Amino acid sequence: MAADQGGPVRLGWAEGARRNLQLVLPVSEHSARLARRVARTVLAAWQLPDTQETAVLLLSELIMNAIQYARATETIEVDLEAVKSCLRIEIAYQDPRWPQPRTPGESGESGFGFLLLDALASRWGVRQTAAGQAVWAELEPPQTGEPES
Repeated sequence: MAADQGGPVRLGWAEGARRNLQLVLPVSEHSARLARRVARTVLAAWQLPDTQETAVLLLSELIMNAIQYARATETIEVDLEAVKSCLRIEIAYQDPRWPQPRTPGESGESGFGFLLLDALASRWGVRQTAAGQAVWAELEPPQTGEPES
């Protein structure tokens, strides 16, 4: 999937029950662990088992990137929003620099963020905010059933 670097994004999902969780977390390595724990609990309550593990992985990656690049701030904002079985993850933080793709390093420990987003998200992108930027990803459940003829 390709990144969308346009303006504010509107969910393109069908109408239905909208659920939302917003967290403000400190810029700390412990925030990713806390966000994963909260996300697993919330996504289970929202009955989104098909996207839960992928969502937790992407959430963790986006938070770790925000922690690494957040400038002049002590917090990052996490927003999880679900409509029916579709989920949007957004992480906002202060950094005026637009994210740049990197080639994964020899150590294999960094540079995989965009690759993960491309591989796992239905759609993703970056939008400018008053304080900096927000990176978002949308997940839809896997398609099931036979293709129609």
